[in-house]
Amino acid sequence: MARKKIGLIGAGNIGGELANLAVLKQLGDVVLFDIPAKENFAKGKALDLEQATSLSGADAHVTGTGKWEDVAGADVLIVTAGIPRKPGQSRDDLVATNLPIIRDVADNAKKHCPNAFVIVISNPLDAMVYEFKRRTGFDAKKVVGMAGVLDSARFALFLARETGASIKDVRAMVLGGHGDDMVPALAYTTINGVPVRQLVAKETLAKIVDRTRKGGGEIVSLMGTSAYYAPAAAAIAMAEAYLGDQKRLLPSAAYLTGQYGCKDLYVGVPVIIGKGGVEKIIEVELDEEERGMLKKSIDSVQKVVDVVKASA
Repeated sequence: MARKKIGLIGAGNIGGELANLAVLKQLGDVVLFDIPAKENFAKGKALDLEQATSLSGADAHVTGTGKWEDVAGADVLIVTAGIPRKPGQSRDDLVATNLPIIRDVADNAKKHCPNAFVIVISNPLDAMVYEFKRRTGFDAKKVVGMAGVLDSARFALFLARETGASIKDVRAMVLGGHGDDMVPALAYTTINGVPVRQLVAKETLAKIVDRTRKGGGEIVSLMGTSAYYAPAAAAIAMAEAYLGDQKRLLPSAAYLTGQYGCKDLYVGVPVIIGKGGVEKIIEVELDEEERGMLKKSIDSVQKVVDVVKASA
């Protein structure tokens, strides 16, 4: 059986870690793409990764390129292209810079990878995945944004460290836009089935929620650039769910058509990812406070998307 083809658009920090994980998990052959000016950088990173397979035993080819023709026919496309955040910037500050980039990626993806399952990581996430889907006209089931898996992972880690529980036992759920008003859903966050509200004091929980919302900014302030290990791991979990038809329930930025009272917008919600892509959007019950927070988060996403639409 032929190996699958994984196209990674952007060979920077996230792209390199995506490639590394895809190879180690043997998801398929990897094509690491970047703009022509960075083609040699992509080739060098690909060669380094291929040499590492001699030690890991992973059977996968890794190609570095600046040509979209080499990405053609990809089964999965993960888009990281764009400028990462710098200290003091919000994700929304990147919209003017990254919008032309995502449009160029969309045009080439439509031409060369029309059947791919597409995972967008570029920020501002919810607006960039919206524009990719609008520009390509791809089926919404095959275009998704990576946000909720990452935000939930951050939330889960902070809870594990606070409670002393194994990270393997924490199940966290974060909804809404990928921004500072995302919504950690406490009723759906448990430690081996025990609701987190029973294990963590209200005041402490509020601090953990706040840290989760600012989790990306915390890393930017420390490193001077955006995170890449956890975002890459999150996107690979989504790709693996699609390629392996795992039917995983993962919080992801999905295109809503009335769910949660929202239409024509990408918002982080629980979805089932399998061989059909986003096979189902799950509507969970939220209390009045959570509904209000989700509405605020959706409004924030809408404002950025309106900027994108105005420049179309």
